[in-house]
Amino acid sequence: MKTAVITFSPEGLHVMQKIVAGMEIDQFLHQAIEAPPGVTPFERVYALTTEIFNQYQGLVYIAPCGVVVRAIAPLLEHKLTDPAIVCLDVGARHAVGLLSGHEGGANALAVRVANLTGAEPVISTTTEAVKSLTVGIGCRKGKSADEICAAIEAALQKVGRRMDEVRFLATADVKAEEPGLLQAAARLELPLRIIDGEQIRISHLPFTESAFVQQQVNLPAVSEPAALLSGRRTSLLLNKTAFNGITIAIAQENCSSLASDPAV
Repeated sequence: MKTAVITFSPEGLHVMQKIVAGMEIDQFLHQAIEAPPGVTPFERVYALTTEIFNQYQGLVYIAPCGVVVRAIAPLLEHKLTDPAIVCLDVGARHAVGLLSGHEGGANALAVRVANLTGAEPVISTTTEAVKSLTVGIGCRKGKSADEICAAIEAALQKVGRRMDEVRFLATADVKAEEPGLLQAAARLELPLRIIDGEQIRISHLPFTESAFVQQQVNLPAVSEPAALLSGRRTSLLLNKTAFNGITIAIAQENCSSLASDPAV
């Protein structure tokens, strides 16, 4: 996905640099801020948005949502043709899939941006928002996608749940580049949330610590905290369970209501 990131402030520039460290993007920064090499300055966001709207498949704004909505509103045509729009606050707290979430890829882009910045992805597409399970995964190096998919299926069967109820797969940043895990997520067509190790270390959520995991990857645990930290109001539905070198935990997000939206 050809993607541009647009921001207005030194704080936004700092967040943008986290994104560019992990994915290929074109960078745009308001001219009031001195632009580093490789960053394109702009004067007005409305004019810039009009200019680049149809040049990119994804636009990430590190800016207030109101500014973004006003910038893109005159340009919108159809969810099948409009670019994916993600809005991220300068504190990198939330990455909101604002437009073209499912068809245009904004949901996946929001997760990717969240993984790189430590933000929480905010996805409001009804078919995704009603899913309430996160599968936390820890594994030995070299585990295959076949083995990981089989472990996930077995874990879901243990608690009587289905794959179509899973919102995210999740793991710790030490496993972010594990080939089998990445391939499993792609095969299952599920977003893979990457949880920063420091979040796990400072978390006060109830999860089982492991001296072995601490020794191996300098974390108190992987599967349980990854599952718990990938949502809000979460609780463990399945405590960490071993499947031949793969550890699976399942967290349930306790939503107050999961009502369907009317067609728009």
